[in-house]
Amino acid sequence: MFYLAAFIVALILSLIITPVIIKLAHKLNFVDKPGDRKINRKIIATAGGTAIYLAFMIPLRFFIPANQTIKGIIIGGSFMLILGLLDDKFEISAPLKFGGQIIGALILIYYGVKINFITNPFGGFIYLGIYTIPFTVFWIVSVINTINLIDGLDGLAAGVSIIAVLTLFAVGLQENQIVAPMLAILLAGSCLGFLKYNFNPAEIFMGDTGSMFIGYIIAAVSITGALKSATAVTIFVPMLALAIPILDTTFAIVRRVFNDRPIGEADHGHIHHRLLAIGMNQKQAVISVYIISVILGTIAFVINGIKFDHALIIFIAVILSVIYGAKKLGIFSVELPKEGCSLEDS
Repeated sequence: MFYLAAFIVALILSLIITPVIIKLAHKLNFVDKPGDRKINRKIIATAGGTAIYLAFMIPLRFFIPANQTIKGIIIGGSFMLILGLLDDKFEISAPLKFGGQIIGALILIYYGVKINFITNPFGGFIYLGIYTIPFTVFWIVSVINTINLIDGLDGLAAGVSIIAVLTLFAVGLQENQIVAPMLAILLAGSCLGFLKYNFNPAEIFMGDTGSMFIGYIIAAVSITGALKSATAVTIFVPMLALAIPILDTTFAIVRRVFNDRPIGEADHGHIHHRLLAIGMNQKQAVISVYIISVILGTIAFVINGIKFDHALIIFIAVILSVIYGAKKLGIFSVELPKEGCSLEDS
């Protein structure tokens, strides 16, 4: 009941705050204008992540006692919000944004949110030692950017994020954890309320304000939850929960490398682009990705705690199936545009 109350409070706050942010965004010129590489055909309010941030942060202290982890999430999450607002308003350079993401990751690490070990499938733990900080920074920044890159259709990033955090919530309960499930359920409620206004046809986009904040919190949830588990399959859980954005980003990098193009150059080869290319409309494409994400999340929940060798077989089979499906969609062979653009436009 405690988790349900937290979910409902975050949901209601998001439903109330998002329309206010829509009006403010238009007034302050936080808008996304139509363009050659844009899906929207009219001016849409952006920086909607502000509503998600407020709906998450306001009830946070009421449902979780203050500790170092929560302080890190409040300070780091607020930093990511400011970074996202600056990018949505002024389109800051990729290096500056990347540097900001690293600073955000270091804030969490400073407050003790870090990956200290990886469970050894043959018994015991592999302690990272001097590699703790770089490994944690890599994970946080990677999750932030995978959510950022999948934000290409109305409701896509918000919906996939909800499914991912609900998976992490369920796994956290399996492991008898408290903080990670509460963080996850608050983010799920915040995103679901926002999704009402973000689903096609969208009244507001989350912008980098939202995608970076959500990615940041998901990374924190996975570090404080699934990656703290002592089970041998611990690393598989967040990877499956976030499989769609992680693999979509990986496929984009592979595609650009094999086409001898800069990794930062955008294209129309992301999973949502390919689903549109085979004749789906926006709603059908988004719902299709939702369904795949639910299946992968369910598998993550099921394999948590089972024998490592069995989990490894399932994990490999799932990843190979997704790769095969991606190949059939033409994700690896899509032709890249002659004139490059930044990843954030993809």
